Amino acid sequence: MKNILFVASESVPFIKTGGLADVVGSLPKCVDRKYFDVRVMIPKYTCIPRELADKMVFKTSFYMDFHWRNEYVGILEAKVDGVTYYFIDNESKFGGPKPYSGNVYDDIEKFAFFSKAALSAMPLLDFRPDVIHCHDWQTGLVPVYLRERFQGNDFFHGIKSVMTIHNLKFQGKWDVDSVKDITGLPDYYFTSDKLEAYKNANLLKGGLVFADAITTVSETYAKEIMTPFFGEGLDGLLRARQNDLRGIVNGIDYTDYDPGKDEYIDYKYTPQNFRKEKIKNKRNLQKELGLTENDKTMMIGIVSRLTDQKGFDLIAYMMDELCQDDVQIVVLGTGEEQYENMFRHFDWKYSNKVAANIYYSEEMSHKIYASCDAFLMPSLFEPCGLSQLMALRYGTLPIVRETGGLKDTVDPYNEYDSTGTGFSFANYNAHEMLAAVRYAEKIYYDRKREWNKMIDRAMAADFSWDVSAVKYQEMYDWLIG
Repeated sequence: MKNILFVASESVPFIKTGGLADVVGSLPKCVDRKYFDVRVMIPKYTCIPRELADKMVFKTSFYMDFHWRNEYVGILEAKVDGVTYYFIDNESKFGGPKPYSGNVYDDIEKFAFFSKAALSAMPLLDFRPDVIHCHDWQTGLVPVYLRERFQGNDFFHGIKSVMTIHNLKFQGKWDVDSVKDITGLPDYYFTSDKLEAYKNANLLKGGLVFADAITTVSETYAKEIMTPFFGEGLDGLLRARQNDLRGIVNGIDYTDYDPGKDEYIDYKYTPQNFRKEKIKNKRNLQKELGLTENDKTMMIGIVSRLTDQKGFDLIAYMMDELCQDDVQIVVLGTGEEQYENMFRHFDWKYSNKVAANIYYSEEMSHKIYASCDAFLMPSLFEPCGLSQLMALRYGTLPIVRETGGLKDTVDPYNEYDSTGTGFSFANYNAHEMLAAVRYAEKIYYDRKREWNKMIDRAMAADFSWDVSAVKYQEMYDWLIG
């Protein structure tokens, strides 16, 4: 049996701010339990919901020197869906209403503490990992500390580390003197071949330098981040480590996202009966949101954080023109004020065509995936993206830009050999995006049989975690040898 320990800043069902939590919570359930024992370690935030905190059992505690003080470290444990979770407890570090304070210095101190405490706690568990699988900058110091002070201890000898980049934009950067003071790492760790980058200390860079293997969340993104445009200043390091870098596309939980059983949607449907049943969800949503009730009108969904990264500058540029077409646009999400207000404006201007839902609701997101005909996602960059996978699962055809995981998961329609599961465009250009949307409209209105065959293929595509888990297992085997 090979032991794998995930160390991360969030995981469903306990705490979630983004896709990272879905990966950390879903992947361990899908790895083959005959060969691998995968467990998860996260901080015990005070904002974890009460009913979940009540599942935790106290294991042990100790004191650890950190940032010139002696700090309390508690270890708790819980089992959910057959997976063992460990929690690192220290209320002064993990208190507050949210997992991340948004103050970079505080967050760096918090996660430096977590990284050191996670390693210090391991010998006290009845579980010695063969591989420590770290996720994003918050755990970037784990491979560093493992090399710097834990490797000499027999317990840690030979333990391998993996660093997974979920989004390279976030790196955990602060000035060198402060990070040296917080971490207690010696001076020679803050050189340009280790933690220093462009005069700052960079926690993610430390993890990427010292980890035994690096993964990211799609094959195309793995190639993209080795270029200056997508590399966020670390492309040189990633090119140097390209033999240890692999892209493994994320999956989604096929039990949570299943149009045949989804409790959030009014009419369940399957690949066999979607032609009859899916339309009923559209009627209900049109009614609920005050849009013109018409079965034939093409409905385009958007469920997203409203930020530049997601391509909303392209949408803003073309929105007026798009609203001249025979389409309806349903938006769900929050984010930058300019985009929230842009959608509110078009909702006011074209109230029977545009529905701007400037909030987030899990129930409404499922309704949009189940009701819409197409799903628009014109990202500037997208490490993996989960929304397009959910859209495919619900037979809602994605219109995407060819970047990162969008390029790897959406097969563009080819009218000559009748293949594809969606529509795509290559350049980050508003007119090109509009052309892709209008091409999708043309197929939807003029070639309905082709459209329905595309839905058949989209719903048959398998982006469950089971597929990705096999690739992670191969990497663990390669590392452990």
